[in-house]
Amino acid sequence: MDFRFTPEEEAFRKEVREFIEKECPQDLRGGGVNIFQQAGNLFAWRAKVAKKKWVAPAWPKEYGGAGLSIMEQFIYNLETAHMRAPAPIFLGGLGVAVIGPTIIHYGSEEQKKEFIPKILSGEHMWCQGFSEPGSGSDLASVQTRAVRDGDDYVINGQKIWTSVAHISQYMLLLARTDPDAPKHKGLSYFIIPMKTPGVTVQPLFNMADTHEFNEVFFEDVRIPAANRLGEENRGWYLAATTLDIERSNIGSAVGQQHNVEDLVRFAKENRDNGVVRIGSDPSLRHELAERYIEATAALTLSYRVVTMQAKGLIPNYEASAVKLYSMELVQRIANTGLSLMGMYGMLARGSKWAPLKGRLEYGYIRAVGSTIEGGTSEIQRNIVATRGLGLPKTY
Repeated sequence: MDFRFTPEEEAFRKEVREFIEKECPQDLRGGGVNIFQQAGNLFAWRAKVAKKKWVAPAWPKEYGGAGLSIMEQFIYNLETAHMRAPAPIFLGGLGVAVIGPTIIHYGSEEQKKEFIPKILSGEHMWCQGFSEPGSGSDLASVQTRAVRDGDDYVINGQKIWTSVAHISQYMLLLARTDPDAPKHKGLSYFIIPMKTPGVTVQPLFNMADTHEFNEVFFEDVRIPAANRLGEENRGWYLAATTLDIERSNIGSAVGQQHNVEDLVRFAKENRDNGVVRIGSDPSLRHELAERYIEATAALTLSYRVVTMQAKGLIPNYEASAVKLYSMELVQRIANTGLSLMGMYGMLARGSKWAPLKGRLEYGYIRAVGSTIEGGTSEIQRNIVATRGLGLPKTY
């Protein structure tokens, strides 16, 4: 890895920083901001970013991207995170983060021209239909069926923990098309309009009492065969690419550094019986230092993934290592923060007494799901062990 930017990349980094500084509303920047309560500012900011073609800078120009390099896209994401502006996922959701790149890799020319520009413009929100009640960690065991019927497929089944399905226009669905094939070889990918007759969405609320997840039911849902993405029965390999893209996000590593920095600042500015906390408690200093070192390690792992992408490689176990390490670190930082703030750390957003605008209470509760969603820590360890270290499977 080379951590240095070329002169051209450094000039682009400066351009991005100046653009964010000038154009991004202050209400959207900074830790603890609930950007969903700033919808007007968020849409206005998104329009400015879209005008620069920076919603997904590395996407091809013919589909509405800027045609920049992977490293330039990384620089944009990095500066956005450093300046605490809304992350790209808030500007285009999963469509920008993972589904658009999957369609660019595997979609037909017609699919690219139809869907990519509308993902970039914000006209279409997307969700991904992966997990099922009996298929979470073992994703290849999904049982939602897609049966070919002439020029159509008929889909029946259920998905669960489907993020933002309630506000999405489309779903990228993983379904079984050959029940007699080995489980990894009988799956296919489909593009599902969410308003198709037979699709029903039911809300699921998480421990933090926010509505991110949903159950989605499919009852005789009929879609054209042209909505299949890639070859029939090759969906598992496409899904693996989608997950590898999902696990290579640089923004979370920078965000973890910010969280530790905020905790250090809080410890310096607040007193316990008249004595500054960070000066009176050596164990606290050591714990905060350890968290910051870990956040720096997470950033380095993300650099490794981006370096591979810049070389035209698709990260596999390397992306799993990022996901595993970063998501467990999210929980350790939340635990450190709650220990530091004591009872005040339990105050929710909206309370005038809540430190750091109350984001710690939400983050502590929400972090429980970090090591489950997108593939459990156990699954990530198996991937790193078998594909990365060459260890034999024990299951």
